[in-house]
Amino acid sequence: MEYKDTLLMPKTEFPMRGNLPNREPEIQEHWQEVDIYKQVQERTKGRPMFVLHDGPPYANGDIHMGHALNKVLKDFIVRYKSMSGYNAPYVPGWDTHGLPIEQALTNKGVKRKEMTVAEFRKLCAEYAYQQIDSQRTQFKRLGVRGDWENPYITLEPEYEAQQIRVFGEMAKKGYIYKGLKPVYWSPSSESALAEAEIEYQDKRSPSIFVGFKVKDGKGVLDTDTEILIWTTTPWTIPANLGISVHPDLTYVVVKANGKKYVVAEALLESVTNEVGWETAEVVKKVTGSELEYVLAKHPIYDRDSLVMLGEHVTTDAGTGCVHTAPGHGEDDFYVGQKYGLGVLNPVDDKGVMTDEAPGFEGLFYDTANKPITEKLEEAGALVKLSFINHSYPHDWRTKKPVIFRATAQWFASIKDFREDLLDAVEETKWVPAWGETRLHNMVRDRGDWCISRQRVWGVPIPVFYAENGDQVITDETIDHVSALFRKHGSNIWFEKEANELLPEGFSHPGSPNGIFTKETDIMDVWFDSGSSHQAVLEEREDLQRPADLYLEGSDQYRGWFNSSLSTAVAVTGKAPYKGVLSHGFTLDGEGKKMSKSLGNVIVPAKVMNQLGADILRLWVASVDYQSDVRVSDPILKQVAEVYRKIRNTFRFLLGNLADFNPAADAVPFENLREVDQFMLVKLNKLIKNVHDAYENFEFAGIYHAVNNFCTLDLSAFYLDFAKDVLYIEAKDNAERRAIQTVLYESLTALVKLVAPILSHTADEVWAHIPAVDEKSVQLTDMPQYRELPNAKELEEKWTAFMKLRNDVLKALEEARNEKVIGKSLTAKVTLFVRDRTKALLDSIDENLEQLFIVSSFEVAGSYEEAPEHALKLENAAIVVSKAEGETCERCWVVTPEVGQVPEHPTLCPRCAAVVEKHYNHLS
Repeated sequence: MEYKDTLLMPKTEFPMRGNLPNREPEIQEHWQEVDIYKQVQERTKGRPMFVLHDGPPYANGDIHMGHALNKVLKDFIVRYKSMSGYNAPYVPGWDTHGLPIEQALTNKGVKRKEMTVAEFRKLCAEYAYQQIDSQRTQFKRLGVRGDWENPYITLEPEYEAQQIRVFGEMAKKGYIYKGLKPVYWSPSSESALAEAEIEYQDKRSPSIFVGFKVKDGKGVLDTDTEILIWTTTPWTIPANLGISVHPDLTYVVVKANGKKYVVAEALLESVTNEVGWETAEVVKKVTGSELEYVLAKHPIYDRDSLVMLGEHVTTDAGTGCVHTAPGHGEDDFYVGQKYGLGVLNPVDDKGVMTDEAPGFEGLFYDTANKPITEKLEEAGALVKLSFINHSYPHDWRTKKPVIFRATAQWFASIKDFREDLLDAVEETKWVPAWGETRLHNMVRDRGDWCISRQRVWGVPIPVFYAENGDQVITDETIDHVSALFRKHGSNIWFEKEANELLPEGFSHPGSPNGIFTKETDIMDVWFDSGSSHQAVLEEREDLQRPADLYLEGSDQYRGWFNSSLSTAVAVTGKAPYKGVLSHGFTLDGEGKKMSKSLGNVIVPAKVMNQLGADILRLWVASVDYQSDVRVSDPILKQVAEVYRKIRNTFRFLLGNLADFNPAADAVPFENLREVDQFMLVKLNKLIKNVHDAYENFEFAGIYHAVNNFCTLDLSAFYLDFAKDVLYIEAKDNAERRAIQTVLYESLTALVKLVAPILSHTADEVWAHIPAVDEKSVQLTDMPQYRELPNAKELEEKWTAFMKLRNDVLKALEEARNEKVIGKSLTAKVTLFVRDRTKALLDSIDENLEQLFIVSSFEVAGSYEEAPEHALKLENAAIVVSKAEGETCERCWVVTPEVGQVPEHPTLCPRCAAVVEKHYNHLS
């Protein structure tokens, strides 16, 4: 007979190769067919809610690795929460208004000027929906579970209607106002920008020192003196109306190059070096406060420049005398207001100089730098010209430089509720903890929020103007416009005249003839997404406000975290979130930013097509995502190797449970051998650690814990020696059933523990586990930690044994390298041990040959009695020799007992007995 046919080898249809790129879409198709999201929500109905509110990605272009990192992290949390006692809905969303879509249509050849605003907006909406469909497909391919058929979209009527209510509520509380102020202005977008839409890039700029001649020194300065200013924006010189000095600084009048100049004493040395003066003789000292109201002459035009006191003046750079153009700087504006200067803004929407800058009209502001500098030189006012590379604000969408420019804009007054905002920041849980400091400082230092944009693709600012110019924002108008938007969408604002948009019979004292006009500006897109707490969390019955968690990239401290906080606190007095979690950016393998020009871009779709979504998801779990993370082909290959180990562990466990029925065959804990109990102690420790890691969003801890349990505790130890029992013993052997009990508990627990991360593989494994009731692992709960009897003692004892076993394995490896033995089953191991090791071995009832995977084992004496050639290690001195006897044809153990059963001359007595039982069973 063929003895190998009597072995109980692993049997499973679970494939060794993942073949994820092909298998995952099939699994996802099944999820869609059974509506797994709905099933999960129905199963968890009535539980406490956990709401992770999705920050809306912008609906333009394919998803990148940053999107993948973000969405997969969210999916980990939502899946875990729904398996740990919560009802955890996930409603994905999209941000759809703004310049990129306008730009995309222009790039496609759409002639914006040849159609009405309403027609153009319809094309924008169509384009946005196409992008949403494309991105939705890609997000679903990542295995992200959510209410994909009912997302929230910022262009939809019910969303816009709620956004109007947020604006109306803020206006009602007096937080909304229109004012002339310098704001970030993007000539390339022809629109105002908020701070959140600014990014800094290096720019080469002229650096000029200019002397302003004193006209009236107020008895403090002589008229042969010049006040020296420094600027990197010569184009703002035509807008100069004054010079700011700090009241508490000491200023010096110095003689240099035959002239007299005023500079801050603290900056004299650096100015002398930069300007190139050979000597600078101090002839007088004055305080800044003494210089107040001194008049200087504008270096180009026939007008005065007033010396004013400003706390914003520093000695970080320049001369300590700050060129002040109220139309082109926030500090300049405020100090100019204080001194009644007015606002001069000789630059139009496109960044072109107007006739308010005589001699330079028609020039683009940047182009004007050179002729203005030449004019200053001609006037004898230019003291020094050089060029510097410095960090300069750019429009984050067009990537072009922005300017400060005073225009009439709509603002949300942050200062009016700043303390409430700071309290809300303090009451929120921040992960990482530095997020609190970051947002606190941003709120503390933030100016009023410019919420108007001079574009057309967005939510209109719902303000009417009476004939006398009065602004009309009332409860009645807000309710009416909100209802109109809910019914028709915001396009109606551009399709109807102002009077048609007002409530029937509406009157206002400022419009005796009943004529009204409407605001043409739209809201900042951050106001759109920042209203989602009202438009989504309040609007939808399956969600609630505040959300338990907002999770986005660290750039959203200045973006969505900030705008959501501002609108929510303004409207409700509370933060829209209980907790905020942020992640870093995705970089290439060398830590560089990904860019097409460098050719280092890793595309999620390509990773999924080559390796599978579960590899990408496992990569997300492996990284310290709270900092910037690296991804490259070699990194993904390493992750794929870890995946292969985990998958092989699942396959081994499944293969050895083919004949196991937990209801009939499971062995109670107290009847297990100690080594089996020890493995369950280790398993429960893993359950606790993984549970804690999920709770603290520490997914890398789960990645390492599960990998170590599979490779070290299971593969390298328990499963390694268990084969001798699982394959060799009779089907219902007590030791075999004990090991199968451990394998079954380990398998079901492991699959549940990794289900939020390896979402496809976990469901695939689940379908092959015998005797599970649920159709999907997603419809189960996380395994619970159990306090097992004598857990501490078991762990201490068997951890010590594993150390000894590692020593033995090391000795076997050396003997194999020296050709003393072949496989470990051809070996005899002899130990010479210390007292503690002898006591440990004496306390073990299990078969030590089996645990060491050798054919013969003995303790021959004390550590001191070990022969010279023994391998002396910490716990024992070890001698490895060839085992005596013949090799059993069935179990490969070498023993003198082979042939003792005449009917089976090539078997050992153990195998002969099993085979006999096998025969009896067959007959």
